[in-house]
Amino acid sequence: MTAALQVAGLRKSYGALEVLTGVDFEVERGSIFALLGSNGAGKTTVVRILSTLLRPDAGTAVVDGHDVTAHPAAVRESISLTGQFAAVDERLSGRENLELIARLRHQKDPRQIADALLERFSLTEAGGRKAATYSGGMRRRLDIAMSLIGDPKVVFLDEPTTGLDPQARVEVWDAVRELAANGTTVLLTTQYLEEAEQLADRIAILHRGRIIANGTLAELKTLLPAATVEYVEKQPTLEEVFFAIVGEDAPVTQEA
Repeated sequence: MTAALQVAGLRKSYGALEVLTGVDFEVERGSIFALLGSNGAGKTTVVRILSTLLRPDAGTAVVDGHDVTAHPAAVRESISLTGQFAAVDERLSGRENLELIARLRHQKDPRQIADALLERFSLTEAGGRKAATYSGGMRRRLDIAMSLIGDPKVVFLDEPTTGLDPQARVEVWDAVRELAANGTTVLLTTQYLEEAEQLADRIAILHRGRIIANGTLAELKTLLPAATVEYVEKQPTLEEVFFAIVGEDAPVTQEA
């Protein structure tokens, strides 16, 4: 079976500024692929090209078997894109947001689709509330749920946890894992090292317009010298302290 995403020699410039200088990678179907890089590395440019929002200057990009330049309409039918900020209508309830997207995508029985997605993302009890009352994590989960209407084969998540608190980040991570478990291919861009470590089957590091490393976490770790064994007193991280205090398993779906 061919890869879900195939990128070769991708280049893009804005005037004299070269953003992508030859990007190459492949993503297997049903996997989570993290594109890791600092701000300005070109991650969003890659996603915009793969989602047909931007034309490359050179190179090829194939999404679900369709060339992004030659067959953009076919690509758009196969994908969904979630940007850095949740695109929900805060004046509508969670259920109304989902039903609206289902109608816009000409889906049968929008109500049933909305109910199924609310349950899948643990938002059933909050489904009748306006999205304005949702916490950051709830709003982001709703945004991802909206992106799944129409059963896209590939989902692009462009820095999905930007600005979220630790508890909300964990909620989004669980939602991303759920996508891959159901067979959806996920390309995730992030600048958070821990996020890539927690979620990705493979990680590519984008630096100065090129992929400088690509592999599993275990493979990337072999690029460093062998670790030395030392016995030290381990102190809890701030994240461990946070969850110990608030309760890691505390229900969050009803928080505003």
